[in-house]
Amino acid sequence: MSDLSVSLSVLLGIVVFSEVARRTVLYLLSNRDRSVYALELISTFQLCACTHELKLLAEVGGLEPRIALTCTYVISVVHGLSFHGAICNPTGVLDQLCRGTLTRRSALARISCQLIAAALARGAMPHAWALSLSDLHARHGSTGFKCTSSPVNASLLQAAAVELCCAFVMHTAVSNVHKVQELYRVPAIAAVITTLVYAGGHITGAVFNPALAFSILVSCPGNTFTEYSVVYWLGPILGMIASLLLWEKVMPVVLGKSTVSNSNGLKRRKIE
Repeated sequence: MSDLSVSLSVLLGIVVFSEVARRTVLYLLSNRDRSVYALELISTFQLCACTHELKLLAEVGGLEPRIALTCTYVISVVHGLSFHGAICNPTGVLDQLCRGTLTRRSALARISCQLIAAALARGAMPHAWALSLSDLHARHGSTGFKCTSSPVNASLLQAAAVELCCAFVMHTAVSNVHKVQELYRVPAIAAVITTLVYAGGHITGAVFNPALAFSILVSCPGNTFTEYSVVYWLGPILGMIASLLLWEKVMPVVLGKSTVSNSNGLKRRKIE
């Protein structure tokens, strides 16, 4: 329990640090275009850094599954409430690009910010663990703060299929979350994330986020970078495309609609 308490404190510290950074950016940058990218960088760092700590708790700390899932749900709610519109997922950016709500320049800049933040989180967390605030951190230090095994516990095709299905469900949920009362939208998405982690976590980790996978998984032994790319990049991208085709092409035909409007019934426009 002491390890859990320390890790929860680390998670709280990451969130508080990130929120202070976000508020500082919003205060200092009056230019919305610049602040959007800064928020993307900070929020993706928060997501990746927190996931590093949760992964350590579950895999090295031997956290009970029910407690691990509870932590996943709570931190997902916190992320949803604090991200200030940041997407924090390259497939989410590509989804909005395909829907015409982002320009190519904006999409490229957002994905770049996400990958930079993912790399920063991967580099920063070992320094936090090196403080040996808990026995868990000290034990992790004996391995050089590195993964010791592959997160892929199935064939390459099966693993990619799991990530594809997770991404499909996630993007479908996001596409339809406007149908839920606004108060319950963040908890609903957090519940979907937690369910997917429960269903696919033992096979691939159920990451369905290429930037997050780049931060926490691709340096693990057992598979090549190309194999990890197939599972954690190609799988989620195909899942996003499948969801997009379903709700932008198939459902309008089924429902007898020629166009799909956004949740407010307004024509979509490109934003920076």
